Amino acid sequence: QVQLVESGGGSVQSGGSLTLSCAVSGHIDSRNCMGWFRQAPGKEREGVAAICSGIGLTLYDDSVKGRFTISRDNAKNTVYLQMSSLKSDDTAMYYCAAAVSVYVPGGWYNKRAYSYWGQGTQVTVSS
Repeated sequence: QVQLVESGGGSVQSGGSLTLSCAVSGHIDSRNCMGWFRQAPGKEREGVAAICSGIGLTLYDDSVKGRFTISRDNAKNTVYLQMSSLKSDDTAMYYCAAAVSVYVPGGWYNKRAYSYWGQGTQVTVSS
């Protein structure tokens, strides 16, 4: 049974920083892709970043490039999302997701291709 548990969300002022964590339990190959997605009220869930260790890629949505960093600590079975220079547009529920392969069919942002999801952690950025 695979479980993903996010933590680290909270309220922060514009320009601030937060680091989200996703603790992974159960068997997930460390080479498989892991992603972070977010969903704001009234909007669709969208891809933020992904890390595909098996093929040596980290990928980001254009809206977060240069501000967010995704990383993975295999010894701790944890995936991180470091967020800096936060903006009010970053306000959303953030979800961690795990794929069952080293690549994501249809592209890293294809949420249908991820098999496991966490419950989410709320990030609120006030201006």
